[in-house]
Amino acid sequence: MNTTELFDLTGKVALVTGGTHGIGMACGKALAKAGAKLCVNDIDEEKLAAAKEEYAKDGIDVYTLNFNVCSEEEVDKGVTKIENEVGPVDILVNNAGIIKRIPILEMSVKEYEQVIDVDLVAPLIVAKRIAPGMIERREGKIINMCSMMSVYGRQNVSAYASAKGGLKLLTANMCCEWAKFNLQVNGIGPGYIATAQTAPIREGGHPFNDLVMTRTPAGRWGDPQDVGNACLFLSSKAADFVNGQVLYVDGGILANFGYVKGENEV
Repeated sequence: MNTTELFDLTGKVALVTGGTHGIGMACGKALAKAGAKLCVNDIDEEKLAAAKEEYAKDGIDVYTLNFNVCSEEEVDKGVTKIENEVGPVDILVNNAGIIKRIPILEMSVKEYEQVIDVDLVAPLIVAKRIAPGMIERREGKIINMCSMMSVYGRQNVSAYASAKGGLKLLTANMCCEWAKFNLQVNGIGPGYIATAQTAPIREGGHPFNDLVMTRTPAGRWGDPQDVGNACLFLSSKAADFVNGQVLYVDGGILANFGYVKGENEV
């Protein structure tokens, strides 16, 4: 099999939850450009409409639908619609997520639970709905969007880190139970990525920008396409024996979090 065939997703149906912007959209574009029939969901009709226009700029005809990933009933209806109108899902990217930057002592239990529900429980709900079909067909790829916060903590992101740490282990457990059916279940751990959401802390001499630039050995913020490329790899035949792993796309920051540009260079 040549390299082109390894990464050819022609005929595959891919669902990217929350694939209307940022990292999710980059993943969606990477899969669609490799030939996959792309489906994305959101709970905001305006975001879905804007996303459809943005995908169209790259010649991608995306199938959009509105459902809440935290609702078993809505997920079932949404996935059933995809199965009936597009086809069985071959690639699931559990990308939808939220973050609340609140100190632990100031965060309500309700706020904590909301992040856990979206970032940890929802990937389980969607995977449980889609995995049986993959198991029956003896083929499928599930990619859970983890984080550097899957392995270390930071101030003010306790709920997010708890969810992403749990998602890393949920990924491992899905692998342990489903690998025998030829399902590959992996995660992606993005580093600090230049998206619209991070724009305010990348500009105007923001101290966090200085932290990222000095602590990341690559010396730059990641591009959403960097994550999209990793998603394409994990969705392809090239990753058929990669299972239960988290692929960190972080410019090396986890490899050496103590790195300071200039100080550690010889």
